[in-house]
Amino acid sequence: MICAGRTALVTGAGRGLGRAHALEFARQGARVVVNDLGVGRDGTGAADGPAQETVDAVRARGGEAVACTGDIASADGAREAVRTALGTYGRLDTLVNNAGFVRDRMLVNLSEDDWDAVVRVHLRGHFLMLREAAGHWRSEAKAGRRPAARVVNTSSGAGLLGSVGQANYAAAKAGITALTLVAAAELERYGVTVNAVAPAARTRMTEEVFADRMARPQDGFDAMDPANVAPLVVWLGSGAAQGVSGRVFEAEGGRIRLMEGYRPGPEAVRPTRWDPPDVGGAVEELLAQAPPPQPVYGA
Repeated sequence: MICAGRTALVTGAGRGLGRAHALEFARQGARVVVNDLGVGRDGTGAADGPAQETVDAVRARGGEAVACTGDIASADGAREAVRTALGTYGRLDTLVNNAGFVRDRMLVNLSEDDWDAVVRVHLRGHFLMLREAAGHWRSEAKAGRRPAARVVNTSSGAGLLGSVGQANYAAAKAGITALTLVAAAELERYGVTVNAVAPAARTRMTEEVFADRMARPQDGFDAMDPANVAPLVVWLGSGAAQGVSGRVFEAEGGRIRLMEGYRPGPEAVRPTRWDPPDVGGAVEELLAQAPPPQPVYGA
């Protein structure tokens, strides 16, 4: 019950990872706001059913939950989600940004609409929800009620390493990682920690990317179950995670890995401006001193 007394808002919680997060938050004592627009895998359509089904599952297990079906990639939808938490439970302690969909295409076949739609739901959705929740927490802090607030963003291995056929999704997820670092630095003064998780699990969005790993085991541990990712997300969303901020974690099966981002590596320095013909030799020396890059998914 590490989240007893807390209210958690989880976007994209009607299915997959978001649903697993919502159920685990409730199991650990949190009251949960379940946000889901109910769209298809490609972002088309909308339905109230998925959000309410998660709410029903939480309540069936003795927890407290309420549905919210607004579009969190719109300012009004983000505002509605936060107001639902405050209006229903009187507080908001944890925000889990998870909503998203995919429209996979090779780069030369990727339309502007497919680019804009995916970047909108992932990156814009994270930004708007962060801004709305952070505004509330800043007001609380200025009123002398410093919160122990938590944000868990959802990045992806595609955003950390790239993924063939997912330029829009990978770019959005890489942007979420940078957004996480900025938000962690800016919101620390208000009692807010901000971290990101790059999960690997069986969901509608990953059924093609992880096609060779989707088979459920007949018995034993199911490493691709979305529920495996939820414990890390719930811990990061709890009061116990104080002092952990600006970090990116990978989670898959029983593995939790702390990711290390850009750090200064080998360098070549001269006291004057470089001449272009000399740059090639310097770059070759730098590459020889550095470890090889991680391969892009699908390459």
